Amino acid sequence: MTEQATNKSLSIFMIPYRIFLGIVFLTAFVSEFNPVRVSELISRHDSLFTNAMSYSTIGNNFIRALDRGWITQAPLTFTYIGAVITAIAVAAFAASFCMSLGNLKMRRLCTFTAGLSAILGLIGIIILRFVAYEGFLHTSNPERVQPLMPMGITLYAVLFVLVLASSAFLWIRLPHPPKDEPYAMDAKYKLFMMILPFLVMVALFAYLPLWGWRYVFFDYTPGFELSMNDFVGFKWFEFLFSNPAFRANIGRVLTNTFAMSGLGIATSWLPIMFAICLTELRSINSKRIVQTLTTIPNFISWVLVYSVAFALFSTEGFVNWLLISLGLIEEGTNFLLSGDNIWIKMWAWGTWKGLGWGAIIYIAAISGIDPQLYEAATVDGAGRYKRIWHITVPGLMPTFFVLLLLSISNILSNGMDQYFVFSNAANKSTIEVLDLYVYNIGIGDGSNISLATLIGMLKSLISVTLLFGANSLSKYVRGESIV
Repeated sequence: MTEQATNKSLSIFMIPYRIFLGIVFLTAFVSEFNPVRVSELISRHDSLFTNAMSYSTIGNNFIRALDRGWITQAPLTFTYIGAVITAIAVAAFAASFCMSLGNLKMRRLCTFTAGLSAILGLIGIIILRFVAYEGFLHTSNPERVQPLMPMGITLYAVLFVLVLASSAFLWIRLPHPPKDEPYAMDAKYKLFMMILPFLVMVALFAYLPLWGWRYVFFDYTPGFELSMNDFVGFKWFEFLFSNPAFRANIGRVLTNTFAMSGLGIATSWLPIMFAICLTELRSINSKRIVQTLTTIPNFISWVLVYSVAFALFSTEGFVNWLLISLGLIEEGTNFLLSGDNIWIKMWAWGTWKGLGWGAIIYIAAISGIDPQLYEAATVDGAGRYKRIWHITVPGLMPTFFVLLLLSISNILSNGMDQYFVFSNAANKSTIEVLDLYVYNIGIGDGSNISLATLIGMLKSLISVTLLFGANSLSKYVRGESIV
């Protein structure tokens, strides 16, 4: 085989090698593969990185065992040391993955780093298996300490050995680069590296939670492992469509959801109008002050917003005090307890909080409009309002339609925090949207994780369907796709 063919085969081999490094890194976020759980007292919901980030995640449940003398501090210390060493090794795999995208010199550095990291990871696994686990096993009261041999120890031992063997093979077979060759990476890979952290976040927070959909096929009881619960197949699917009371509740919740989302979509032109007004302000200082004051509410949590609302509209709030002082009413009324016009109230609070933030993207779009268009319109005698109507508004329409179609596809997702803090017994029937309903039946009073998972799963599937439907409509009407 020629040298060129050898280099080509090694480049092809680097592709599964990179994928393998990425998989090893992502498993560190999955609790089922956690090698640190060498005792039943360590939470089954913690991942490798969770335990490595804080000693308290390991030792919180051992306080009673330590007080009773069932265990010494040593096994806990070694468990944490093993967790940190293993987590550092896995994190180094992510760095090795990045280096594998570079030139030959960086690839050799990648294999060297990955090989050393695999050895470090094996040391961490050895500490967890033969020091920490054995320490739990030989305590004065192992029945209370409940030592456990997690599947993650075997899994990571195998993964580290495979990484070490693959790295050694590549280190031997990759040709030596010239001494004067710098560490370099193609521009396309540099751009990929810039978006890689966001891709990891999407994988962890958008796709990894889909693994929880399996709860819908079990009669799950919180606090027990899934294998300890009964597999019920499509029981909850049948319940969703066969129970009249539940169907009535779903209808009520969907009515609230569509009404509040519809109000938001119907008034989605407000950020455009606000952005145009801001850009038309002559005074730069006034523009900055207004934009700052209207953007800040977006960064205020809904809990603080409710505190402001309570101070204004509660029985002894400012509004009631003012009305009583003016002699318009005799006693205060708690406006927050009323369920009347709750859709308008929630829309008003949401608009106040997000108007300035929503206008930012339109301000950026306005700045991208060619100034020569305004100059030509001015020469032709167009006034300010005609320039806005014939240049600014058409220039903002592509951005507006993209955001509008995305809002339509996301119509079932109102969020939960706003409605959660404003909800009470008097307005629950009209303020409860789908996200809040899922929370209430899953974690709140209902405590039905399986049913809440089913509703959340159907909501996600419907949202994806609406997204592609809106995309097809955009392509048909405007000739442009948004996906």
